[in-house]
Amino acid sequence: MTVGSSAARATDVLARPFSVGSMSLPNRIAMAPMTRAFSPGGVPGADVAQYYARRAAGGVGLIITEGTYVGHPAAGDNDRVPRFHGDEALAGWSAVVEAVHLAGGRIVPQLWHMGMAKSADASPASEASRIGPSGVPLDDSPHGQEMARRELDAVVGAFVTAAAAAEATGFDGIEIHGAHGYLIDQFLWAHTNHRSDGYGGDAASRARFAAEIVAACRQAVSPSFPIIFRTSQWKSGHFRARIAESPQDLEAILAPLAEAGVDAFHCSTRRYWQPEFDGSDLNLAGWAKKLTGRPAISVGSVGLHNEFIQALHGEKAEVTAIDRLLDRMERDEFDLVAVGRALLGDPDWAAKTLGGRTHELTPFDRSMLSGLR
Repeated sequence: MTVGSSAARATDVLARPFSVGSMSLPNRIAMAPMTRAFSPGGVPGADVAQYYARRAAGGVGLIITEGTYVGHPAAGDNDRVPRFHGDEALAGWSAVVEAVHLAGGRIVPQLWHMGMAKSADASPASEASRIGPSGVPLDDSPHGQEMARRELDAVVGAFVTAAAAAEATGFDGIEIHGAHGYLIDQFLWAHTNHRSDGYGGDAASRARFAAEIVAACRQAVSPSFPIIFRTSQWKSGHFRARIAESPQDLEAILAPLAEAGVDAFHCSTRRYWQPEFDGSDLNLAGWAKKLTGRPAISVGSVGLHNEFIQALHGEKAEVTAIDRLLDRMERDEFDLVAVGRALLGDPDWAAKTLGGRTHELTPFDRSMLSGLR
């Protein structure tokens, strides 16, 4: 295949419009959520608005924000990570939405509760005990508090309040963070969920809390307001972890979420080209779409030659071709692709890729994490 035909192929595949609920996207490229911690006091400022708007102006169809803390005392541990509650923070997000829309993009906030991944003694909520399905940490830190009924209800309520605020603020949908070993994912993972009260046990029972959050959020927003659910097998520090050992396990987890109101699944992997289960070439997003019938977003080292852990350890991530990605999207294995580090390295990644200017793409290196650009 010639360079010219490869560029035309990328345009044909990625420039197709797509709709999820009431959200119409101009193309199939999303910006993956990446924690940046440039919001002092949890309030996103003008620099954050410019950062996201620049990616929208650079051709990204859908911006998924970095994780934002919902309004629960134990939701997070970093005072520079944006929150999604309080008048000042929501006013900051309103300015972000306006800037992205003016640049021609669509944007959803990622709603986040860290659960047992929260530091035991970190601000801004050091007085709030770490909570989780069973109080089991992901590492060798002290155990936390097993969630009683009141805590379950309080967390559901925090997500509901955030979802309603997102729609009122003008966002185009929401993403619920159910991946990477954070609170919702701690319920999905048998290693951190030892409950025997209907929220633990088999895969379907472990999915109950996530489904309750989704259902409650669905009731709090308009019927066509999109709800995206992010999921993963791997966890921070546990890259071989699995919530599902088989397609049947995965269906037991995802089917109740789809029934509760998830419109699309965002499936986080470290390498998008790797098959998820033996006997099939489908990746995690491909399986999510096949099992639920819902649209799926894939992610994982798109456009770069190494995965993020290597890059964070200092190895430069060189630009690489996306032919394997296009192969999968041509056969509709999944519907959208989320791009992470490549968009940090080059805010115009989408425009250059869609315009056949991949020779102009900028590689990513760790120094690009030091500020917003």
